[in-house]
Amino acid sequence: MKVLKFGGTSVGTTENIKTLLKLVQEERQHANPVVVLSAMSGVTNLLLEMAELAEKGESYQEQLKSIEQKHFDVVKTLLPAAAQNPILTKLKIHFNELEDALQAVSSLQELSLRTRDFIVSFGERCSNSMVAHIATQYFDNSLYVDGSKLIKTDSEFGNARVNFELTDTLIKEFYKENSDKVLFVTGFIASNAANQITTLGRGGSDYTAAIWGAALDVSEIEIWTDVNGMMTADPRIVKKAFSLDELSYIEAMELSYFGAKVIYPPTMVPAFAKKIPLVIKNTFEPEFAGTFIRSNIKPSELPIKGISSINQISIINLSGSGMVGKAGFSGRLFSLLSREQINVILITQSSSEHSITFAVNPSDAARAVTIINKEFELELAAGKLAYPEVEGELAVLAIVGENMKRTPGMSGRLFNALGRNGVNVRAIAQGSSEYNISVIIGKDDLAKSLNAVHDAFYTDLKRTLNVYCLGTGNIGKTMFKQIKEQSQFLAEKNDLQVKVVGIANTRKMVFDANGIDLDNWENTLEANGEQANLSEFVAKMQTLNLANSVFVDNTASEAPIPFYKQVFESSVSIVACNKKGNSAEFAQYKLFKDTASKHGVDFYYETNVGAGLPIIGTLKNLMMSGDRIDRIEAILSGTISFIFNSFKGDKEFYDIVKEAQDLGYTEPDPRDDLNGMDFMRKMLILARDAGYPLESSDVKIDNILPEACLKAATVEEFYQELKNNSAYFENLKNTAESEKKVLRYIGKLENGKVEISLQMVGEEHPFYALSGADNIISFVTDRYKFRPMVVKGPGAGAEVTAAGVFADIINVATP
Repeated sequence: MKVLKFGGTSVGTTENIKTLLKLVQEERQHANPVVVLSAMSGVTNLLLEMAELAEKGESYQEQLKSIEQKHFDVVKTLLPAAAQNPILTKLKIHFNELEDALQAVSSLQELSLRTRDFIVSFGERCSNSMVAHIATQYFDNSLYVDGSKLIKTDSEFGNARVNFELTDTLIKEFYKENSDKVLFVTGFIASNAANQITTLGRGGSDYTAAIWGAALDVSEIEIWTDVNGMMTADPRIVKKAFSLDELSYIEAMELSYFGAKVIYPPTMVPAFAKKIPLVIKNTFEPEFAGTFIRSNIKPSELPIKGISSINQISIINLSGSGMVGKAGFSGRLFSLLSREQINVILITQSSSEHSITFAVNPSDAARAVTIINKEFELELAAGKLAYPEVEGELAVLAIVGENMKRTPGMSGRLFNALGRNGVNVRAIAQGSSEYNISVIIGKDDLAKSLNAVHDAFYTDLKRTLNVYCLGTGNIGKTMFKQIKEQSQFLAEKNDLQVKVVGIANTRKMVFDANGIDLDNWENTLEANGEQANLSEFVAKMQTLNLANSVFVDNTASEAPIPFYKQVFESSVSIVACNKKGNSAEFAQYKLFKDTASKHGVDFYYETNVGAGLPIIGTLKNLMMSGDRIDRIEAILSGTISFIFNSFKGDKEFYDIVKEAQDLGYTEPDPRDDLNGMDFMRKMLILARDAGYPLESSDVKIDNILPEACLKAATVEEFYQELKNNSAYFENLKNTAESEKKVLRYIGKLENGKVEISLQMVGEEHPFYALSGADNIISFVTDRYKFRPMVVKGPGAGAEVTAAGVFADIINVATP
C-alpha cells in the first residue's frame, strides 16, 4: 500500500484534478492508497492575505469571493447537476465559518498565530472535501478525512511539533476501521490536546504524507508535484539542470533545507526512521520514473548531487574580546534566538572565537538585533562586544552530495568557479560530515553563481561561454559564421557551447540572454536592436551578470578602449583584435594586464600581431618555460609583404602598390600601410609582452617612401609621386638583385630596442623565401640560438583573423 500526496498545482484546475483521480484509480488496482491533498494552488496565500487585511480592518471580500468561485467552478465543471448540492452546501458552510473568523479578527484587529492556523486550515479542508466528493463519480469507496483530528501536536501554532506516539495510534486505529476505502486526507493541518487547529509549517502536506506513511508502514510514499523530481539545480535559473534518479535521505534533506522546494525538509524524518522510500513524481508527466529518496542508493559517478540555494537572507555578525574563551557564549546566543522562534540558517565562527556570523531570514534580522542588544546589554556597555552588524541582500548557495566526503578538490572547484566569475564569498560553512559546503554571496550574483558552479561540477554537460561582440564588419561577420559552423564540433569534442548574447556596431545593439540566432543575427540586430551606446552596452552586460562571459572587440576604433578596465572589473574576460589599446601608452597596457590579473579573468589579443598566427602565445610559452629572448625579427604586414614579394623582374613599384589596393590588401589610402605605423604597433606589443616597457616614440622606423610620396595631398597625387620616384625604387630593386638578395621590410627587437627598416636579405636568411602576403617571425633564444624558431603564414584577411579571435574565445573557456 502507498501514500500519494498531491500538491497545490495538482488540485489547481479541473483538468489537473481529473488527472489526479485517474492516477488514484490506477493505484487502486493494486491497493487502496491514502491520498493527501494540499489546498488548491494560490489559496493558502489568499487566506493569509485575507487574515492580514482583516487585522488591519480592511476589506477581504474580493479575495473571499475569489476562493469561493475557484471551488464552485470546479464542482460545477466536474459533477453533474444532481450531485453538486451536497458538496456545494458543505463548501458554503466552510466559507461561512471562515468569514466568521475573519470578521472576528477584523473586529478585534488582532491576529494570533492560533487564529492564523485556523484560517489557513480552510484551504486543505475545502480542497479535500471537494475532491473526495468528486471522486465518488470514479469509485464508490472514497472518504474525506479531516487529518487534524488524527495528527496530534503541541501548541506551537504555525510550526507545531508532532506527538508521534499518540498520532501513530490514532492513524492505525482509524485506518483499521476504514481500510476498504480510499482516504482523502487533509495535508498540513493537525490539532493540539485541546483539539485546536495547528499547522505543520508551509509545505506541511508532504510531512502529513510521511506521518501517515510511517504510521502505516507503507511500501512507498509518492510526492506528486509539477516538476520532474529533484533536479541538480533550480531549472528556472539553470537551464541545463537535470533530474536525479535517486538520492539518499541525507542528500535530499540537505537539498530541501537549502531551498529546493520540491519536498518539505521534515518529510524525510519519519520516512527515514522507517526506511520507507520517497518518490518525487510529476503529475503532468506520470510516465517519468521520478526521483527516489531511499537508504540503499547505488554508487554515483556525479561529484555532487545538486546545488541548492536560498535567494534572500541576512547575516548578523557579532564580534568582541568578550567572546574569546568564554564558555557557554554560543549556547547563550543561540538559545536566545531559539526561544524567540528565530531560525538560524547557517553559522560560521572564526577560530580565534573573536566573531560569530550567522544567517537568518531578512524578516527576523531586526528582531534578532533587538533581542541580542537586550540580552548582552552589559557586555555591549563595557565594550567587550561590538554592536551587531546586519547585512542584507545576500543569498546562500550550497553544494550537496555523499561523494564529496573525503574527495579532495571539491571546495577548490567550487571557489574557482565563483572566483573566476567575480563572485565574492562573504561566509563559508561546511559540516564535518562533508555532505554540504555552503557559501553566502550577494543576492545579485546568485543566478550567475548557480550556472557557473553547475558548469564546474557537471562536466559531462556542455559548458556555456556567453559572448558579447563589438563590431560587425568583415571580421565580426566571419567570426559569427565560424562559431555557427563549429558549434556541433565544439559540443561533441569540447563539451562547449559558445553563445553570442550581445552584438553591437556603431548604429545598433541587441541582447538575448538565451543566445542570438547566428543564422539571422543581421535581421535581429536591424529589427530588434536599440540605438548603439557603448556605455549602455557595458552596463547591460553587467546587469545580465551571466556566468563565464567574454567581451570581444572586433573593431579598429579607440572608442571601446576606455571601457576595458570596467569590463575586467566586472570579472569578464576580453578578446581583442583591436590593437589600439595595447599599443597606446605603456601605462594603459600595464593597467589592462594588472586589472585582468587582479580579477582572475583573461585578456587575449593574439590577433593584435599576426592575425591567426600563434605569435603572442608562442612568445608567452617560451618565456614561461624559462627561455630567454635574444632577438626577434618579423615581417608583420601582409600588405607590405605582398608588395616586396612581388617587386621583382620588370614590375614597377607603382603597379604593384595599385595591384595590392585592387586586391583589397591595402587601406583606401595605401600610405596608411606603407608608413609603417601599423607594423610599429605590432612590434611595440611584442616588445611589451617580451618584458620591455617601451612607448611608441621608442620605436625607430625607417620610411619606405620618399618624402614627396608621404606629403602628397590626395591618393591620386600619391600615385603620381610613386611614378615620379620610379628610379628610386628601381635602384633599390636592382641593387638587391645584383647582390642576389631580396627587399624585406623587417622589424627587429634586440637588447630592448625596436627598429623597423627596409633590408636586403640573402638566401641564408629565413625571410628570403617569403611569398604572397604571408607574415613571418623568427625567435632567437637561448634554446633556439643557432636555428631560430620560425612562425610563418597568412598575416591578414578576415578568415584568418576571425579564426584567431575565435581561438582566443575558446581559450577563455578552457583556462
